[in-house]
Amino acid sequence: MLLSVVGILFIFSAGTYWSSVHYEGEIPFYIRQSVYLVLALIVFVTVANLDWFKQEKTWITLYIISLILLVLVLIPGIGLSRNGSQSWIGIGPLTMQPAELVKITTLMYLSFLLSKVKSYERVVQLKHFLIILIPCGLIMLQPDFGSVFILVVSSFVLLFVARYPVKLYVSVIVLGIVGLVGLIITAPYRLQRIEAFINPWADPLGAGFQGVQSLLAIGPAGILGHGFGDSRQKFLYLPEPQNDFIFSIILEEIGFLGGCVILALFGLFIYSGIGLAMQTTLSSDFYAIVSLVSMIGFQACLNIGVVIGLIPVTGVTLPFISYGGTSLMIIWFVVAIIICFSQRTEVDK
Repeated sequence: MLLSVVGILFIFSAGTYWSSVHYEGEIPFYIRQSVYLVLALIVFVTVANLDWFKQEKTWITLYIISLILLVLVLIPGIGLSRNGSQSWIGIGPLTMQPAELVKITTLMYLSFLLSKVKSYERVVQLKHFLIILIPCGLIMLQPDFGSVFILVVSSFVLLFVARYPVKLYVSVIVLGIVGLVGLIITAPYRLQRIEAFINPWADPLGAGFQGVQSLLAIGPAGILGHGFGDSRQKFLYLPEPQNDFIFSIILEEIGFLGGCVILALFGLFIYSGIGLAMQTTLSSDFYAIVSLVSMIGFQACLNIGVVIGLIPVTGVTLPFISYGGTSLMIIWFVVAIIICFSQRTEVDK
């Protein structure tokens, strides 16, 4: 909740000027985000108290539905294209991103399957990897490399916790490297992003623009920052500062120490989530909570790594904080699932 409130505050600071210039006459971003938070809390309270989310058949059904949505989003006229990626489905004024849903359903379905496995035979292994690879393949057709990366890493954390044979990781890593090279070859813009990551100042007005502007926001901020509301980069230098690069504005305004507080809040979230997982008695509940907590934690690390120049640009939002109704409600939906499984009683079992 603290992270969500921090998000609204910095969406107000970072996005107000951008909104006034590019969306004149429309509702400001921070008011929209406040409404989204209220809706997200309604989703949270509702889902956390629904017992049917604890059932395996629910997640099998949702997994199939999410795959169907991934197919639909690729159909012209149904899928919406934004920033070169056809990742959205529009229903009137509402939009949703199926990739966000499929990450959850894949991890949940896999958690139930892993809880019933007694030996990792090749047929079992193939089934598990197909459950992961099918949505990854559909997401890459959009393309959305960031979502695939988060899903794969979260799935690997889940398989590791489930004591999957270590030798499998070596072969999968080799295949992953080969696949990554193939993706770079087939899409030159990814190579440009890597080159911009290595030296963003080589093309400061092109591929390296966001990286350079982010570092120009962070670098002069120092320990305490310029003060809340006193960002300079939000004045049309850093594109859409209320979205993926909002952490740049946070660091610019409240400095290194303020950034450490945000990191501490994410750390507390992860610590609390793992604590809830440790209290469960069913392996399916343990796997589900660990995988969902790791997904949110890794997404936060990925976003922050991009912002401070440790990772090439991936287009991943900062959980709870970045602007976006779909993103916020999905994250609170995940938290609701975590709470739902952590409260399973003997009667439910």
